[in-house]
Amino acid sequence: MTTTPAIDLMGTLRSGNSTSPRLTWYGPDAERVELSGRVLDNWVAKTSNLLQDDLDAEPGMRLRLALPAHWKAIVWALASWQLGLETVLDGGPADFLATDDPSGATGEDAAVIAVALPALAMRWPGELPAGCLDYAAEVRSHGDVFMAHTDPDPEGCAVRTSEGRTVPHRELLTGFAVPHEEGARVHVPADRGLESALSSALGAWQRDGSVVLTHPGVALTDKLRADERIHGS
Repeated sequence: MTTTPAIDLMGTLRSGNSTSPRLTWYGPDAERVELSGRVLDNWVAKTSNLLQDDLDAEPGMRLRLALPAHWKAIVWALASWQLGLETVLDGGPADFLATDDPSGATGEDAAVIAVALPALAMRWPGELPAGCLDYAAEVRSHGDVFMAHTDPDPEGCAVRTSEGRTVPHRELLTGFAVPHEEGARVHVPADRGLESALSSALGAWQRDGSVVLTHPGVALTDKLRADERIHGS
């Protein structure tokens, strides 16, 4: 099987220190979500299976992420890369659209997935446009292990940045990820945007680190820094 850096990274997250925190989210209303490597891989596998089995996603297809910097958005990006898709961050056309505002979808988006952001949401809160898939309601029924039907192409595009720059899958960790110190516990403020969160998280994970992602309404206090053992850069 042909692998890409993203596939290798997921293998590392689920096998090396798999119970250690890898992604911690602080959201509004005192919401805190902590994902170990194993749990993060579980969410990514379920999301990859949803894309592959329900939406017939294949390597080379495009997924547009119209989501804020949030732990679920990071799961979607990892699932996309594991499957060999192109993650579109510049608002361009795509085969699939993952969004927290499905009312803003246009006819250019072949498949729309509504992503409810609250951690405990079991379904979308309200009515959805016809044909829109409810991520919260569907994702839990999918398998915890992902097996790709088709090998991804390392030369294919992994991400199209907000400025339209393209990065192939084989260069995701060298041409897109932001370098961090070995084992760093990195704070990532969500108000810097999804692209910054993704590049920073990838850079931390490839050096056996972890990430604390905070909603724009959550202040990085000395207590939070100490409680989460944030260190390094």
